Amino acid sequence: MILYPSIDLLDGRVVRLHKGEFDAVTDYGGDPRAVAEQFGEAGATWIHVVDLSGARDGARRQGEIIRAICETGLRVQTGGGVRSPEDVEDLLAAGVERVIVGSLAVTDPGRVRDWLQRYGGAHITLALDVRRIGGQYRPALKGWTDTTDTTLEDVIAAYEDSGLAHALVTDIGRDGDLSGPNIALYERLARDYPGIAWQASGGVASLNDLRAARAAGAAGAISGKALYENRFTIAEALACLRDA
Repeated sequence: MILYPSIDLLDGRVVRLHKGEFDAVTDYGGDPRAVAEQFGEAGATWIHVVDLSGARDGARRQGEIIRAICETGLRVQTGGGVRSPEDVEDLLAAGVERVIVGSLAVTDPGRVRDWLQRYGGAHITLALDVRRIGGQYRPALKGWTDTTDTTLEDVIAAYEDSGLAHALVTDIGRDGDLSGPNIALYERLARDYPGIAWQASGGVASLNDLRAARAAGAAGAISGKALYENRFTIAEALACLRDA
């Protein structure tokens, strides 16, 4: 299982949101490239970067910072405000390995299916951020401020035979609060859709959470707050996953 240390960018700074709320921000500093370099020096090979300004405002806002992070040599998956093929191409040209598509993956799957065909499943990651409502998981849009009537299963069905290979699912109710990932959800996704490499996102608080995500069938796990608050180190996490 791949560990994806997370850098969330808001107006040029490294932050974490609590359950996706833009008025519940913890600031971790103003040098995103330095943070990425520290992750790489500790042994990380991938990094997960979210342009929260782009997600909030509907357009990419922090492209130069993302380019600088790519220059560290880390493999980068990133998104936030991706709306057009030009956005995808600009990020790939900057050195991004996988472009994350969020809201548009829910609202316009036909367009995103075209991108999967054009750029290949190796270069696109869907980000399906969900809230549990009435016993079903429903995607949230616009920086998690709006929730749709569409179900998670509806969205996944729209990508059947599309070449989709990578997707992350964030349980917003657990994101940023260190309550543990939604293991039951990842077990179900890995069982029902084995052709997709699922990334666990939201709530990781301990090495045991990483072990549980791997046992559930997740191909990757994204960790942010737990790393910033020294719940475990990159080295400890990588050792844990090697030994699991």
